[in-house]
Amino acid sequence: MLLLLAVGVLFIYNTGQHDLSTLTTDFWFRQIKWISLGSLAWLFLAFMDYRYLKHFAIAIFVISIIALLAVFIQGQETNGAMRWIKLTDKIKIQPSEFAKFAVILLGSWILSLKNFDINKLSHLSLFLALFAIPFLLIYMQPDLGSSLVLVPISALLLFTARLKWIFIILAICLVGIATPVHYKFFMNDYQKNRIKVYWDPDLDVSGTGWHQKQSIIAVGSGGLYGKGLGNGEQDTLGFLSEAHTDFIFSVIGEETGFIGACSLITLYILLLLSALRTAIFARDPFGQYLAIGIASLFFFHSFVNIGMCVRVTPVTGLPLPLVSYGGSFIVISMVYLGILQSIYAHRKRLFEEKTSI
Repeated sequence: MLLLLAVGVLFIYNTGQHDLSTLTTDFWFRQIKWISLGSLAWLFLAFMDYRYLKHFAIAIFVISIIALLAVFIQGQETNGAMRWIKLTDKIKIQPSEFAKFAVILLGSWILSLKNFDINKLSHLSLFLALFAIPFLLIYMQPDLGSSLVLVPISALLLFTARLKWIFIILAICLVGIATPVHYKFFMNDYQKNRIKVYWDPDLDVSGTGWHQKQSIIAVGSGGLYGKGLGNGEQDTLGFLSEAHTDFIFSVIGEETGFIGACSLITLYILLLLSALRTAIFARDPFGQYLAIGIASLFFFHSFVNIGMCVRVTPVTGLPLPLVSYGGSFIVISMVYLGILQSIYAHRKRLFEEKTSI
């Protein structure tokens, strides 16, 4: 966690040095402020017994739904989407990030209930309905990328809960049918354009295709060892859009090369393995589901963000965990890791009981 946060601050600082405006040069300092706030949340949750969170699962979920509804009333429009609530001139929050946390928390609590059987159709329908509400509200902002994050979270939680294969196969078939229908009748034009440009960047050489091409050039030109810190030409010359957020991996790839990029990916792999190891040693099902849900979120965000920088996935607005600039996501990411730390810290008693038996 600390290494990833340090990498983020360093390269956010680098991305602002080619532009002398205050708007870009102080992003790194703002990031440190958000990290400081997140550290307080991390410390509080790390020393707290994570099992207390189940008592607040419903309340947190309801508050997150209210916040998502508030976006449509008092939200701030950015690039044609209503995703933010402005608190002050410099502070705004993204309710969808907190909705993801609420979904993981409520889903983990429900699945851990003794009388809850996920293979009962009524119970499964209730579980899916709770995921569908925030999914639709986030999708309507519109924010397809963030709404899709809920899909792997729910899928892995259900798989961990031992959902029967007949339901899994049926879900795969339904997704296979629904995807082309959704693309044809429900996707906005800009969303369709991103998918088309993913297959052929030349279709939009001045827009989304430009971003992907410049990102690939940046990563590829880094070579094995990179051009050196602060020497990335694609960023310093202004070819990379949103270099401090969406395409920060491209900056890292150009300045540190293949070795630096692989080192960053290795850190994420270690983080995910630690989360999964925590799930194995968790003292109760609630802790196991929480750890699995958090791991799935970090994996999806990391895979999609890095993937779009090297044209493995379409361009989306999903940030790179702990590295991309962003207040809401930094704070909530450290909340996730604080919970993981708590789950790991409270593993000992159950582990000793197993070994003594």
